[in-house]
This record gives sequence, structure tokens and C-alpha cells, in this order.
Amino acid sequence: MIKTFKQSNDPDYEAKKNRVLELYDIADGKAEPGPGDPAVIICMDEFGPLNLLPRPGKQWAPVASRKDKGSPASPRRRRRRATYKRTQGVRHLMAALDLRTDKMYGHVKAKKNRTTFLAFCRYLRSLYPPDVRIAIVLDNFSPHLSTKKDQRVGTWAEANNAELAYVPTNASFLNRIECQFTALRYFALDGTDHRSHEEQNSMIRRYIAWRNRHTDNEKLRAISIRANVA
Repeated sequence: MIKTFKQSNDPDYEAKKNRVLELYDIADGKAEPGPGDPAVIICMDEFGPLNLLPRPGKQWAPVASRKDKGSPASPRRRRRRATYKRTQGVRHLMAALDLRTDKMYGHVKAKKNRTTFLAFCRYLRSLYPPDVRIAIVLDNFSPHLSTKKDQRVGTWAEANNAELAYVPTNASFLNRIECQFTALRYFALDGTDHRSHEEQNSMIRRYIAWRNRHTDNEKLRAISIRANVA
């Protein structure tokens, strides 16, 4: 199998990459925060879209003997249902990882636009005292940016003692929350077939709560380390 990747053509690649790696060194205790540097570093991204569909993956199923195959009294693993009509839309998980405490936060939303992004940023900001400077590592998804027509993101960051550190274009692998999504998919979604968004959202919330209580779990750490490249 050959793996490929798209090389970043961001003209500010080196500056953005170096700043993100500097923040990671601060979070890991390898460097002391300088004047104006944040004390809290958070990695944030969206996960989704979350459809209602059967997902492949390992799961428990009864083992039928050869003579019982096809017997209603000893059913085999049920077939995955068809999903020709999905009338309940999609959801998006807005998630963040505090690198200092290794704690994950997540809100499931129906949309992932600039308004919901800023609402989640306000939630993250509320977790720390106003005088504690925070940095949020982000990709270049358009709702994360200020534009000529909409300056809300930059205005919010400046007014709330927050730094927004963007990874280079086509380099989202530098965002450390990406490997957490691999673990979330493995523990919470693989092998599932949820009938409603409420059911699926509950599973995701329960996973996040479990993950924050078991950050030293060997399987969790192995999956996250294997998926992490930064």
C-alpha cells in the first residue's frame, strides 16, 4: 500500500509551523513561556459530518455452529441496514484538547459555521480566568478566520486575551487533536448503527467523559500515539 499526502503551498508555512511547535514545547514543559506567550494551549477542530449510518468495525456477535446456520433459534450477526433515506440531517462535533491537562471537551452542533465556532471559543475561554492567556491551535477552515466582511474572530481573540495559532494550509496533521478523533472513532463509533442523533451524541459524550477519566488507558494511548505525527 502506498500512502500519499498533499504538500503545503502556504507561503507562511515556516512561520506558522514554527509557532505551533513553539506552543507545543510550552505545553510539554520543554520551553518557558516568554512575554506575551500563553499559559494554556488548546487544540481545536471539528469532527464530522456525523451521519446516521451503519459503521464498519469490530463488535460482539454470537457464534453459530455449522448446523445452526440460518436457524431463527440461533441467529447469526444481523445484516447492516440500508440507509437509502436519511431524513435526520447531520451533526458536527466541535472538540478541543487542553494539552496541559490532557482533557478533551466537545459540543455536538447541527452546523459548523462562524457563529457556532465563536460560541465554542467563548465556552473554552470561560474555563480559565480572564487574566490567563490562552492559545487555540486551528486549521484554516473558513469559519475559523476573519475576513474583510466578517471580523468577529479576530475581534473576539483580541478582546479575550486569546491567541489563534493556525497550522499551515494542507498541514492539519500538525493539530494534535486529530489523533484524538482516531481514538474517538475506534472506541465510540466503530461497529455502531445508531437510530437517532440523540443516541449517537450520547455515545460520543459518554466516550469523552470516559476518556478524560482514563487518559492512562493503554489501548487509548496506543491508538493516539500511533495516529499522532506532531
